[in-house]
Amino acid sequence: MTAGEPSGGPGPDERRAELAEALARVRGRIAAACAAAGRDPAELTLIAVTKTFPASDVRLLAGLGLTEVGENRDQEARPKAAECADLPLTWHFVGRLQTNKARAVAGYADVVHSVDRSRLVAALSDAAARAGRTLRCLVQVSLEEAEHRGGAAPAEVPGLADEIAAAEALELGGVMAVAPLGADPLPAFERLAVVAGEMRRNHPHARVVSAGMSGDLEQAIACGATHLRIGTALLGGRRAIVR
Repeated sequence: MTAGEPSGGPGPDERRAELAEALARVRGRIAAACAAAGRDPAELTLIAVTKTFPASDVRLLAGLGLTEVGENRDQEARPKAAECADLPLTWHFVGRLQTNKARAVAGYADVVHSVDRSRLVAALSDAAARAGRTLRCLVQVSLEEAEHRGGAAPAEVPGLADEIAAAEALELGGVMAVAPLGADPLPAFERLAVVAGEMRRNHPHARVVSAGMSGDLEQAIACGATHLRIGTALLGGRRAIVR
């Protein structure tokens, strides 16, 4: 058994079948949403958010062809990335990030979705340069005033984008957002599309729009999302935290 893996769960073959079935359902939803929006499913990158699930699930998903992995807690992500270092994975850090964790995250993450302040830009730039790596960074956009889940106000986004683009060892990728809790996600994602379009005017290569999770991927696709962060719909309900 992999360290930290819950006991009493399904065996590897059964779990692989569960994941394969869930992946087929999610891909079916993506295809239907793309058809409705007049988009090509090939434009979408599916990120499996594996928080609280063991490295064995990451391996099973990789075997099913899904190699984009998202995590939101450094203390869980770092050992999981190390355990899966032999796999051709792209690691996305999607959670709120403290500046004192920047050096650790820069050691394994390929993309950081949650850049929302200048201090974090500076910390990630320094950490990535020290590690001899280049980090792709997305500006996290806050889509509601009362939100406490991180994110820069839309008016702050152009300045942060310029800082990332100018920073050593960082590459500006685009924007990320989480839809407001308890509200229709469509208007929020429409606002995000406007912010993303404004960013592309100054930074044409910053084309990533990371939006859409298990409950709102259809609305995100309708509004131009390029990257979907899917956890529950792929892996099931959250388990106890993997240490």
